[in-house]
Amino acid sequence: MNLDAVRELFDTEMRRNAGERLGPDFGHVVRHTGGAQGWNAVLWSDLTEDTADAAVAEQVRHFTALGLDFEWKHYSHDRPEDLPQRLLAAGFVPEGPEAVMVGEAAGLATDPVLPDGVRLLEVTDKTGIDLMVRAHELAFGEDSSRLGHQILARLTEAPDTLSVIVAMVGDEPVSAARAEFDPGTQFATLWGGGTAPEWRGKGIYRALVAHRARTATARGYRYVQSDAVLDTSRPILQRLGFAQLSITTPYNYSPTQGS
Repeated sequence: MNLDAVRELFDTEMRRNAGERLGPDFGHVVRHTGGAQGWNAVLWSDLTEDTADAAVAEQVRHFTALGLDFEWKHYSHDRPEDLPQRLLAAGFVPEGPEAVMVGEAAGLATDPVLPDGVRLLEVTDKTGIDLMVRAHELAFGEDSSRLGHQILARLTEAPDTLSVIVAMVGDEPVSAARAEFDPGTQFATLWGGGTAPEWRGKGIYRALVAHRARTATARGYRYVQSDAVLDTSRPILQRLGFAQLSITTPYNYSPTQGS
């Protein structure tokens, strides 16, 4: 892959064209307002040292007026270079950085190889979403009910844009992952993939990647993209053939914390 060309394509299709686009009066910002149960975020910006502070303040005003928490999804190639420091000064709280990994879907679309006793279940209804939520809670140790509401709504309203898969051992979910398919783009995005501690290191994550890559290829997507934890999932994705485009860090803002 030509990483510079793929990075530019990713920025155009998955960031600049993926939300409400605000003009120069707002510092060239793209944001998504999903409401109390949805995702609220700044996806992309084209800022300078002269426009950054005003643009940050405007997004804080917008989401605070709606009473919504939101994230500014920052990428290491974004400008200005000191944007992270400006976000911190405005009251944002960063999460851990993740690598933006991209691979060519056709080259990753192999047969999933699962350990004995593990099967993959395609999710099509609320019962399946409940299994997905349980798997995420086992893997990450945090409440995933809000994510469950979001995914169920998307599965109900736009099922063709989503594929959710749960790895099962008997009746117990041990891992879950999803692929999202944005119409008009060349990228399928991979999410989740966390595995219950006792089932890690057995190839389930790799099998979930292969399954989703096959689905993406069948739907005509050229690339698959995933945000990977630097020290855990990034090495696995690199061994599978993914390359790193950037580093992304969510900077979170809550009206409560900013008051």
